[in-house]
Amino acid sequence: MRTGKVFLVGAGPGDPKLITLRGIEAIEQADVIVYDRLAHPSLLKYVKKGAEKIYVGKRPDHHTLQQEEINQLLVDKALAGHIVTRLKGGDPTIFGRVGEEAESLAEHDIPFEIVPGITSAIAVPAYAGIPVTHRHFTSSLAIVTGHEDPTKNESNIDWAKLSTATGTLIFLMGVANLPLIQKKLIEHGRDENTPIALIRYGTRVEQKTVVGTLKDIVQRVEEAKLTSPAIIIIGEVVTLREKLQWFEKKPLFGKRILVTRARSQASELSSLIQELGGEPVEFPVIKIVPPKDSSGYNQAIQQLEQFDWVIFTSVNGVQSFFDKLKEMRVDIRKMTKARIAAIGPKTAQLLEEKGLIVDVLPQEFRAEGLLDSIKDQLQPAQKVLLPRADIARKILPEQLREKGLEVVEIDAYETVIDAENKDEILELLKEKKIDIITFTSSSTVRNFVEAFKEEPLQELLEGVTLASIGPITTDTATSLGLNVTVTADEYTIPGLVKAISE
Repeated sequence: MRTGKVFLVGAGPGDPKLITLRGIEAIEQADVIVYDRLAHPSLLKYVKKGAEKIYVGKRPDHHTLQQEEINQLLVDKALAGHIVTRLKGGDPTIFGRVGEEAESLAEHDIPFEIVPGITSAIAVPAYAGIPVTHRHFTSSLAIVTGHEDPTKNESNIDWAKLSTATGTLIFLMGVANLPLIQKKLIEHGRDENTPIALIRYGTRVEQKTVVGTLKDIVQRVEEAKLTSPAIIIIGEVVTLREKLQWFEKKPLFGKRILVTRARSQASELSSLIQELGGEPVEFPVIKIVPPKDSSGYNQAIQQLEQFDWVIFTSVNGVQSFFDKLKEMRVDIRKMTKARIAAIGPKTAQLLEEKGLIVDVLPQEFRAEGLLDSIKDQLQPAQKVLLPRADIARKILPEQLREKGLEVVEIDAYETVIDAENKDEILELLKEKKIDIITFTSSSTVRNFVEAFKEEPLQELLEGVTLASIGPITTDTATSLGLNVTVTADEYTIPGLVKAISE
């Protein structure tokens, strides 16, 4: 059997977007991924299907596996022929014990690669508005472990030299030893009025910063109940935080927001949430699939030249329409006389990307608004093609028929429930770690409720803000017993994010 390979990857300081491209490639290649608690869990979305996931996270009071066991695990998996990715918080070479893991691999002639990561020592202070150097304050810094090997007889830290050697001092993993750090630095000449900050879970939605001086920081940390993991930064650069803090000023900072859209469509909403400082958690409760019976759709595509109108009510409808054209080898030029209407700007944008100019785009992005926009252009006996979801509202075809039009209503796609990571979301809800839940359609509401039908949903949602993309979705939620407190005025993803922010 061939020997595998091990990637020793720095996952960055916490924000999942701060991992390197090479780091993502290593995750995607892995047959086995071995990860710790400081690697953001959303990075696991890059893991290929069927890969083995092994958690080896460490807390000060508990180790899932001892370091020697982790070393052996990497060796065993690689010798079994697997590509193994060891995902570690920050940069693996800065107090990440990557040297020990690499030595073990080298002893067994196992190929390995070290993939650097952005170290929390620099990134976390930056997210708190503290640059670690500044030409008006200091041009030197030291990075020190705040948690030395407890089995050592004496410290490797030369406090007498360290205390005043550099303008900025950074301690990693030092919260438990903060009183000792304070005592040693003051004893060895560091001014007790030196500014100091502790930043917990920096770059993440839970980021919390406590600022003080060497003299009073222990008391301030105790009062704030700040615990590990946290970065300690000492020096005059800490005073810049008051002017330079930026991350904590973002409108959605501190908010973990559940995104219930289909996986293929979640990225736009997730990106907007991240841009505004929130943390999106994707829980796609719907999946878009082809219709079970396509015979009617096939017939409509073959008769495209007969239609006076083609009305698209969603991006999914547009995509399925063009997929069907390709599948049946039908040229879009067959649609010679049809006028095109779209219910919203994203639908219109996709149509124009496909080369079709939209004739009608309503100001109100729902069926009622579309009907108002085209009512003066409709003529009895005109033929309308309506490719849309199997569960779409009936108001549009019904009112078109009332006006004397012939409506060919097609199930272009079906929406089915998809709650693959329900257990993970349930745990977050139980731990009250979800602040906002977004619903972008009635089907996301119905499927969300269905996913948790065996759970005490009202209890799980206590203290959680429910946000809806528009009144139709809100009405569906209300009918199912949910209390929506935010409804977007503009029925789009940017409109929903704007409503949440406000």
